[in-house]
Amino acid sequence: MSKESSHHAGTTANTYIDPGADTREGYAISQKSRILAREMVGNATPEDRIRQRCSIAVGDFSMAPLLRFGHDPIPAALRALESCAPIITDIRMVQVGIQKKGHTSEVICALDYGAEIVKERGITRSSAGFLALKDRLPGSIVVIGNAPSALLMLCEFVREGIRPAVIIGTPVGFVNAAESKEVLRTIDIPSISNEGTRGGTPVAVAAINECITIFIEGAKK
Repeated sequence: MSKESSHHAGTTANTYIDPGADTREGYAISQKSRILAREMVGNATPEDRIRQRCSIAVGDFSMAPLLRFGHDPIPAALRALESCAPIITDIRMVQVGIQKKGHTSEVICALDYGAEIVKERGITRSSAGFLALKDRLPGSIVVIGNAPSALLMLCEFVREGIRPAVIIGTPVGFVNAAESKEVLRTIDIPSISNEGTRGGTPVAVAAINECITIFIEGAKK
């Protein structure tokens, strides 16, 4: 795992935006949560911002030290957003939760692809979807919150030479979730993951949405 990035210093300023907050009350709640998270988690690096948001998403600051950042994933995500790379998710909840404002990346779900592969191979729908989307994976942003089988398949693709721009892998559960994230951290690819069985849609969505927020801030400068 590479050292955490220390550039993008401007992204740790105390100014605050939340592109997903559509009302004054929603923005106020979001801002108060972030102020508390800064105090509890720290605010020295862009990675701290991911830790803050993921902790808020699950309502538990013990999530913060579980997050792992490999091979400068935040700069990789920003470059991919700049190039309008597709964002590919494992399940519908992740797809729906991703912020659609402030970028032009298409957000697609693996469940919409590979139905015939499920019948032929008997693998999970998410895994079949990623297999069907194999040609679209290079340069993409992959966000997996629930399907460890899909994450393991994706790691095999990377070993074969297929390189997404960044992988956010935080599948939750007791069967292969922790193991799939450990495998992700062994491959040479920008990634955000967490240790252990925790994770899920809220963590995955929070991680990509904070990257999008940082991207929007940079575009406004």
